[in-house]
Amino acid sequence: MKSTNNLKAFRDASGFTQERVASFLSIERGTLSNYELGTRETPLPILIELSNLYGVDIADFYETDPEKVKDALICSFRVDDLTDENLKDVANFKDVVKSYLKMNYIEHQ
Repeated sequence: MKSTNNLKAFRDASGFTQERVASFLSIERGTLSNYELGTRETPLPILIELSNLYGVDIADFYETDPEKVKDALICSFRVDDLTDENLKDVANFKDVVKSYLKMNYIEHQ
């Protein structure tokens, strides 16, 4: 199962260019383009980094229900003029928030 359309949708919703995300991931822009186009399967470590950067679950990259994707896109926000180090800090923060929300959800089941 490919994550192509949603990878681009989350990148666009976050306001990042392919160049910016590729730099954050330490990969070539063309490699990211191949992931988004579905010509190459996205490796799990890259999906983890992208999910942290965009503040979504990895499963959201594979979601086929447009309403669920739309709901996940609501959590995206645009950030301009950040260094790679700032982006890593943002991604780490979003990862902590996602973990907290999951734990909170489990606790209240």
